[in-house]
Amino acid sequence: RSRSRPVRRRRDADTAPAKADPLAPARAQIAMKNWRGAIDELKKVNDPASAEWNNLMGYSLRKADPAANAEEAEKFYNEALRIEPRHRGALEYSGELYLMTGNLAKAEERLAALDKACFLPCEEYTDLKKAVARYKAAGNKYVAQ
Repeated sequence: RSRSRPVRRRRDADTAPAKADPLAPARAQIAMKNWRGAIDELKKVNDPASAEWNNLMGYSLRKADPAANAEEAEKFYNEALRIEPRHRGALEYSGELYLMTGNLAKAEERLAALDKACFLPCEEYTDLKKAVARYKAAGNKYVAQ
C-alpha cells in the first residue's frame, strides 16, 4: 500500500514576497525635502535598534533645523554608528554636521572612518571630502553644497 503525502512546496528566496521597507514612507518624505513629515514617519516606525532608522532620524532633524537640532541629530548619528560602526550614511552626515557646528577635527575623523569603510570610489567619502575642502577654502566656515 502506498500512502500519498501532500507535496510540500519549498519557498525559495526569489519566489518569496518582498518584505516591505518600513522606512519607505520616511524616505519618500526625505526625497520631497519634507523634513517634518519624515520625522513624523520615523516616529511611527520607532525602530531605535536600527542603524538606518537612527541615521535617517539624525539626517531629518539636521535638515529640518540645523541650529536647533544639531545636538539631537548627533545623538542619532552616534547611535547609528554604535549599532553599525561602518554605516557610510551616518559617517558622512555626521561629518557634515560637525562642519556645520565648526568641529573640523571630528569631521576629519569621520572622513578617515569612511576611507576605511568604503571601497573607493565611494559617494559618501567623496561628498564629505568635498565638504571638508569647501569648509577649509571658506576660512573654516560651513558652505552648503
